[in-house]
Amino acid sequence: MMTVHEVSALSGVTIRTLRYYDRVGLLCPAARTEAGYRLYDDETLRKLQRILLLRELKIPLRDVSRLLKMSETAQREAIGRQITLLELKKERTEKLIALARRLSKGEETMDFSPFDRCKEEAYTAEAKARWGETEAYGAYEKKAASRTEAEGSLLAGRMMQIFADFGALMDGDPASEAAQAKVKELQDFISTHYYPCTDAILMGLGQMYVADERFRANIDAAGGEGTAAFVQKAIAVHCGKE
Repeated sequence: MMTVHEVSALSGVTIRTLRYYDRVGLLCPAARTEAGYRLYDDETLRKLQRILLLRELKIPLRDVSRLLKMSETAQREAIGRQITLLELKKERTEKLIALARRLSKGEETMDFSPFDRCKEEAYTAEAKARWGETEAYGAYEKKAASRTEAEGSLLAGRMMQIFADFGALMDGDPASEAAQAKVKELQDFISTHYYPCTDAILMGLGQMYVADERFRANIDAAGGEGTAAFVQKAIAVHCGKE
């Protein structure tokens, strides 16, 4: 067992914050001494680790609390997103260090890529949209559990067909009636088969389609090179962000 002071020193979380987590029921101590001092065991510390990881995703405390009550699958997926986000931050930090070293040597460069936060912001936005509405993710889990592997593959194929349809519209305006109708079809498809796809979630997905190399490659494979970027622009129009 560890005292609140020891946990604070170990984790970097202030004693005031740990007391607040206890007060709101987010992280209650495993036991208390006769004098009423909080004591934390290994299981409590593991829970604190997850709380801190989810907070790094900028998920509000109320949603962190709900997420921690969900299945291990949902929690692992959220943490997997956090790993990717940390890797993106590491990649950008390494670019900043390399740029600083070049400049410190008097080298001239017009490299602005270290200042590009696009990928990080896209992952953060998508994660907030997805897990910030944990009721929506609960709906996704329920639907996913009721499907067979074959049914899941069929849905994935239908989703790729929607992206292929987007590809056929790329020569036009993303604000066109046809493109906007296809955005609505995509949003309705996600809502029907996966989880309620609000405009906030859809906007985050659009950012992911261009920021994540895997998403971009799969979508471009379905509709042709540039499809992912076209879908993102059409979604931005739909959501009033462009």
